[in-house]
Amino acid sequence: MTGERILVVDDEANIIDLTSLYLEREGFQVDSATDGAQALEKIRDLEPALIVLDIMLPEVDGFEVCRQTRATSDVPIIMLTARDDDVDKIVGLELGADDYLTKPFNPRELVARVKAILRRVDRAPQIGEGPIHIGDVVIDAAGREVTVAGEPVSLRAKEFDLLLTLAEHKGIVLKREQLLNLVWGYDFLGQTRTVDVHIAHLRKRLSGSNIVHIETVTGVGYKLVV
Repeated sequence: MTGERILVVDDEANIIDLTSLYLEREGFQVDSATDGAQALEKIRDLEPALIVLDIMLPEVDGFEVCRQTRATSDVPIIMLTARDDDVDKIVGLELGADDYLTKPFNPRELVARVKAILRRVDRAPQIGEGPIHIGDVVIDAAGREVTVAGEPVSLRAKEFDLLLTLAEHKGIVLKREQLLNLVWGYDFLGQTRTVDVHIAHLRKRLSGSNIVHIETVTGVGYKLVV
């Protein structure tokens, strides 16, 4: 993980300086951009390991940067919002962001989330681990590929991790907090809405199956059933 390149996108110089300071202390290389157009150029040219992306940017806002990036890349994205409002967070997650933080934030928490996400991305399947077959769904952990009723299905990085986690615990109810810990790698401080959003996406991806579905256990969490 040490030495990986992080792109910090924000139009506030103090946010870039503070975030860069804490990330560089942990051994990361940090580049920055102050508007959306510059961010898209650097994402293309630098191919960062992770992007910290503010929503309110001049020229091209963070939502559009996220949307355009997701069209070609699964690079992890942590979005920053100045509003403690679920709308911004849900829109960001719908566009494919992996995480979000509300300003003002503790830079140590940001570093912890960066590390947790990169650990999940870098996690390699164990040697000899074969595809998981559940009904008409096949999950290839090594190739990070999924087929539903024989048809390939494209999943975003977090959607794949979420499906794999549910499959590894087939028939077992997992609380939202457990899924946050297992999939995102840390306690999301009670912000369990992100699980619900990703579950909704995943259900659409699995809609081609007449056998496998994700069941909601009211007041508890979710389980994968056949």
